[in-house]
Amino acid sequence: MPKHVKDLAVKGKKVFVRTDYNVPLDAEGQVSDDFRIRASLPTIEHLLKEGAAVILASHLGRPKGVVVPEMSLAPVAQILAELVHADVLFAPDCVGDEVVALAADLEPGQILLLENLRFHAAETSNDPDFSRELSTLADIYVNDAFGTAHRAHASNVGMAAHFQEKAAGFLLMQEIDFLVKAIEAPRRPFTVVLGGSKVSGKIDLLKRLAEIADNILIGGGMAFTFLAAPPLNHNVGSSLVEEDRLKFASDVIDLCLKKGVNLVLPSDCIAGREISENADSLELPIRALEDDLMGLDIGGRTIESFKNILDISKTVLWNGPMGVFEMTPFQEGTLAVARKLQEITKNGATTIVGGGDSAAALKKFKLDGCVTHTSTGGGASLELLSGISLPAFEALKGTK
Repeated sequence: MPKHVKDLAVKGKKVFVRTDYNVPLDAEGQVSDDFRIRASLPTIEHLLKEGAAVILASHLGRPKGVVVPEMSLAPVAQILAELVHADVLFAPDCVGDEVVALAADLEPGQILLLENLRFHAAETSNDPDFSRELSTLADIYVNDAFGTAHRAHASNVGMAAHFQEKAAGFLLMQEIDFLVKAIEAPRRPFTVVLGGSKVSGKIDLLKRLAEIADNILIGGGMAFTFLAAPPLNHNVGSSLVEEDRLKFASDVIDLCLKKGVNLVLPSDCIAGREISENADSLELPIRALEDDLMGLDIGGRTIESFKNILDISKTVLWNGPMGVFEMTPFQEGTLAVARKLQEITKNGATTIVGGGDSAAALKKFKLDGCVTHTSTGGGASLELLSGISLPAFEALKGTK
């Protein structure tokens, strides 16, 4: 394991912290959800308390190597200034003479937030010169950006090689701790709830979970690929089916049977002819889906079967909504899972939510904070849970 930030001697030092401030902005360009900013505070506040000057760096959006004013981190600097008891300065770039001067003048107890790293194509290409230029700004390097830990970029992999003193922040260590323990030593029964639209992004995850979970409950659009696959061969109307993943879905079904994993698919659904807030919807068994109907949420019988299994579970991992929860006619399945997780968490279960859509659902239903741990990283959490090493985490282990 790499060092923890709390084990570093930072007094009087400049500490570069790679954070994940890839936050949503509203139509006026203001931060609409500060969850990721708040998640970074334990590391920042620790460093300030210990007498460090803190240089923060992040990306926002996908500007693809050009300056896009709408993707500036300036709105993040405003929120950060409201959340911390420290001066927050904002740099107009992340490299260059002006940034070097700002970093050099930074005093202990102050914060300097750099402009969007991805305004430079060198960030995502892990350019060695860009990595070295970033590294000259500070004495110590800390990575606390779990959301990008599965990417090998300049600010989270390349520049780590330039520091003798480097460590993981509180958030990164917490994410690793919760997610690794969930897989390697879960309290059982261990139940996984998977949803979202597609099977494609969860192939490695499903393979691994079929080896270790006690129950796998599948909802969302991805369920219909399983329902349409052999040996089930259900007619699922016009529901989303990934034809090129039918064989994989069949293999997962077979693997669960061999491993004794209880794989539960929807027996009924809330269906509609269109995806809209005002869509007419009806509840019906999967076998009754007509060709012009698509399943857009799990039905009442499926909700009850899922809740019964969750009631007896000691560890639950939830990734992906049960339906189109953003629209009222198709939100009940996701809401029911969220409420049940809140209940069993209060009763002592360990509940982990991974993935942006699931976290967004908790926020929509005003249930954020009701589970044991909500991951800040979608792709990173999936790769870690799938057993794939994270380049940014590995980079913290090496020596200069």
